[in-house]
Amino acid sequence: MKKIFIVVNVDWFFLSHRKEIALAAKKTGYDVTIVTNNTGMKPAIEGLGLKVIDLPMSRSGKNIFEELSTLNFLYKLYKREQPDVIHHVGLKTILWGTFAAKLAKIKGIANAVSGLGIIFSEENSSILSKIFIQILRYSHHRNNLAVIFQNDEDKTLFLSNHIIREDQAFMIKGSGVDLNQFCYTPEPVDGKIKVLLTARMIAEKGIFFLAEAANLLKSEYRDKVQFLLCGGIDDNPNAIREADLKAVCDGEYVSWLGYRTDVLNLLKSSHIVAFPSYYKEGLPKSLIEGTAIGRPIITTNSIGCKETVIEGYNGFLIPIKNSKVLAERLKQLFDDTQLRISMGKNSRLLAEKDFSIENVITKHLEIYKQLTTN
Repeated sequence: MKKIFIVVNVDWFFLSHRKEIALAAKKTGYDVTIVTNNTGMKPAIEGLGLKVIDLPMSRSGKNIFEELSTLNFLYKLYKREQPDVIHHVGLKTILWGTFAAKLAKIKGIANAVSGLGIIFSEENSSILSKIFIQILRYSHHRNNLAVIFQNDEDKTLFLSNHIIREDQAFMIKGSGVDLNQFCYTPEPVDGKIKVLLTARMIAEKGIFFLAEAANLLKSEYRDKVQFLLCGGIDDNPNAIREADLKAVCDGEYVSWLGYRTDVLNLLKSSHIVAFPSYYKEGLPKSLIEGTAIGRPIITTNSIGCKETVIEGYNGFLIPIKNSKVLAERLKQLFDDTQLRISMGKNSRLLAEKDFSIENVITKHLEIYKQLTTN
């Protein structure tokens, strides 16, 4: 039986973004183990019939000794277990995991780039960032490697930085969505118009720009509209402080809901999905889920986000860091029920075309097969 390790930085992200792929691989006959940081979700993963190995990894990455400890842990694990394929998810696990896999002489590597975060950002010209790129070049210089991208810009960055070859790049649009579970649901006909943002509470996700847009519209819509911010406080270095977040929320017109497990119900009770991110996204799952439910999307014309919107068809693409344009587009949807409904139906059509979880699973299994037969 071929052995696959799926390495994800944190357990809840595995459950929300890679669970179906792992279960499909297990059903196909692979011996699947999840290597992840246990924040309390380990029993839930084991309850699915999957093996779990705890991963000592800090998501903030500020301490070089902790980083080297993670590298050493992965090297020893890979050397001992010798899985046939290791599937790294996210840039942090790709960085250290692929390096460790090369040293341990692992046969097949699949790396899923789910957003490039701050390492490739234009603002980040630190020596450490340059070192990371050198590490990626070294670790990816090998055969039997597949790097999975969610958007063309991330693929171009890896190619232009000479990290991979063209034949090592694979394109899969996002982590997919179960179109039966996230079925088309007409918007509520009663109550206030609800604008939903679902994300980790990081400034780069556009949290404060949505709050500013809400404030611009408050005098006209305070009794007609409600803005909902759904997501937990993150340990990312750029995470929003709880006090700063509460300062822009009044609990009524703008409400912070914290971390929630009922996102499906929140989407069904919403009218508009807004996501003014300027983070280097992969392809945000919250937007994919919003299209599947059938909601108009307002997001930025930036990496990852723009793949979920056809301008004027199922939503609007706005410039980054521009609360004024965001407010204008929100107002347009507030005032036109039929436009919201038609854009929502078009979102569903887009989801059926591009974001089905079945297509995502099929493509991953094809990559696993390729890596284990080469």
